[in-house]
This record gives sequence, structure tokens and C-alpha cells, in this order.
Amino acid sequence: MGRWEPGARGRLLDAALQLFAEQGYDATTAAQIAAQAGLTRTTLFRHFADKREILFQGQSELVSAVTAGVGSAAGEATARELLRAGIAALCAAHVPEQQEIGRRIKRLVAVTPELQERTAFKRSVLTAALEAALATRFADRRLAGALADLGIRAYYDGFWAWTDLRRAEPLADVVLQELDALEGALRNALKRT
Repeated sequence: MGRWEPGARGRLLDAALQLFAEQGYDATTAAQIAAQAGLTRTTLFRHFADKREILFQGQSELVSAVTAGVGSAAGEATARELLRAGIAALCAAHVPEQQEIGRRIKRLVAVTPELQERTAFKRSVLTAALEAALATRFADRRLAGALADLGIRAYYDGFWAWTDLRRAEPLADVVLQELDALEGALRNALKRT
């Protein structure tokens, strides 16, 4: 197969998930993943820096989505509306097939410290992107940071909950429900203090 075979990234993801489940993350090599996908190691490394990155492909697209979502909100949008626009755009960047893929990745992350570290890095990148996008829309950097933390927490908690569902449901519905719950909990906690 040619090195620029269409769908190489998806085939590498499928192969990696299969081999990680069968052999474990640490025991699986990049060469084994490439062979399972019917590609060369060179092709794998043209697409990804290492085997870990196969599972985290699409991060730059998510950064672009959250930034564009905030940017596309109406000029008079409130801080809350801007946050919801960014989170909704982040969710819209996912396709339904990612529910099962996310379920499989979640199991791997739970038992693999290297993947836990990479998940934390991705989370921090998305939080920083959302904060920067919010900060361009209103002058309060502290508020932008607090909202970004809240929004990305809702996104991750909602995404992992979505992967646990055994029925098809739009990711945005689950994540925005989580955001509503977090906002409510925060309001209640602040009233009590």
C-alpha cells in the first residue's frame, strides 16, 4: 500500500486500539501497529510522532473548533453565551462513531499513566485555547480563565459520560447538561459561603 493511502490515520487508530486491548499499551510497538494497519512504520511516523499520539489525533482541530465557536457568537453575547458557544462547537467537532472509540480510549487511559499524562496535557491545551478565545471577547482575564476551567471540565466529564452511554445521544446534549449542573453547583456553593 502507498504511504499516502486514504484513511491511514483511521486505520492506524483502529489497529492501535485493537493491539492495545490485546497486548496492553506498553507491550505494543509502533511497528506492530503499522503492520496491523497494513502500512509501514514510516507512514505511521509521517502522521504521528509516536504511538501515543495516534489516540490523541485531532487535538488541533478541537482547538480550532473551540476558538471558532467563541468567535462566531453574537457581538453582544454574554460571557455565559460565549462559553456555551465554544463548548457547543467543541462538541460539534465529534462524530457519533467517537462514542465507541472514546469508550475504548477511556479504558486504556484508566490503566496507563503515560496516557493519563497525555490526557492532562490535551485538557490544558483546550483550556488555554478556550480561555484565550474568551479573553478576546471580554476584558476580564480572570473570568475568562474561570469560565474556561468550568467549560472544559464540563466537556471532559460529559464526554466520558457520553462514552458510557449505550444509546446514541448527541454529545452536545450530554456536555451542556453537565455544564448546567456544574454552573448550578457553583451558584449554590457561592450562595452558602
